[in-house]
Amino acid sequence: QICYDLRFPVWAKNTNDYDVLVNVANWPANRNDVWETLLRARAIENQSYVVGVNRVGRDENNINYIGNSLAIDPKGKILTVMPNPNEGIVNVSLSRTELDDFREKFPVWEDWDDFSINK
Repeated sequence: QICYDLRFPVWAKNTNDYDVLVNVANWPANRNDVWETLLRARAIENQSYVVGVNRVGRDENNINYIGNSLAIDPKGKILTVMPNPNEGIVNVSLSRTELDDFREKFPVWEDWDDFSINK
């Protein structure tokens, strides 16, 4: 996903076709709480890992970006975060076995509505 897509759960709807959702963004510092909340929501509702990669710095419109890039597990727990407002690389291990076990023990996917997006 790209940035603003994060606000629309239907675009992230997991139909058992992914295990990690990645959102690359220019999410402003003044909406950092929303950024983190929406990332956690996408992880929980889709029973998937979520990685949010956000920019840092100030743009030509004087908008500040603090980063807060992070990885979240399918239960909404933050696994790792890039300390703000730094650029860099953070390593995180994601377990397919733990994901499969969680999905098997709590199979919410069985109750997901069928849907399709028509243009």
